Amino acid sequence: MSRKSEAADPAATDTAQDLARAGRLKQIRMVAGLIHKNNPRAMPIVIGSGVGVLVILVVVGLLTNLAPLLIPLGVLLGLLVTTILFGRFAQAAQYSAIEGQPGAAAAVLENMRGNWTVTPAIAANRNMDVVHRAVGRPGVILVGEGSPNRLASLLAAEKKRVARVAYEVPIFEFQIGDGEGQVPISKLQRKVMRLPRNLKPAAISDINHRLKALQPSLQAPKGPIPKNIRQPKMPRPKAR
Repeated sequence: MSRKSEAADPAATDTAQDLARAGRLKQIRMVAGLIHKNNPRAMPIVIGSGVGVLVILVVVGLLTNLAPLLIPLGVLLGLLVTTILFGRFAQAAQYSAIEGQPGAAAAVLENMRGNWTVTPAIAANRNMDVVHRAVGRPGVILVGEGSPNRLASLLAAEKKRVARVAYEVPIFEFQIGDGEGQVPISKLQRKVMRLPRNLKPAAISDINHRLKALQPSLQAPKGPIPKNIRQPKMPRPKAR
């Protein structure tokens, strides 16, 4: 899987590497720090919601003489609510950490669940507009980052190239941004995962094999070439 991309924020990359090396509890503390930095009210909401659920069930249990049943249930439900909210705020913090960075869309695509083949930066121009490609059950997904005025022609040219080898395969196009017709980086994964499942696994392998024959249509960017470029990582803890 290709890992080419543009220059990224070193802080986001370092955070991801730190999380990968940390223990489970340390990972949780680090993610909590990211959440608090992104939204200072998030952690009080997470903790307060879990405690609130527990308190409600404890009170109901005492009033109805069902405390032996409702108190353990309250603990479980409180932990469940806390975990769900913590995960959602963590995801929002992750997107905030990479939003606006070149290559952020590729980082999101590579962190999608399922059998996806993601190739970052398959097309680019001198203005640093870039197109990434993902292949999965829906078909071929092209995601562009950069100026909306220039991305339209860049995406159209790449779609034409892909269609030459991926005939009769659905090709979807998305532009990252907050303008009309664009997809915010925080909604890209949801948008792609909700696409219809059009291909079987054998067809996916076949189209990946055919796409390998395409050469990247890249142009040399203006100005000096950056050294030691890295792709932004999604700063999330790894489950053990």
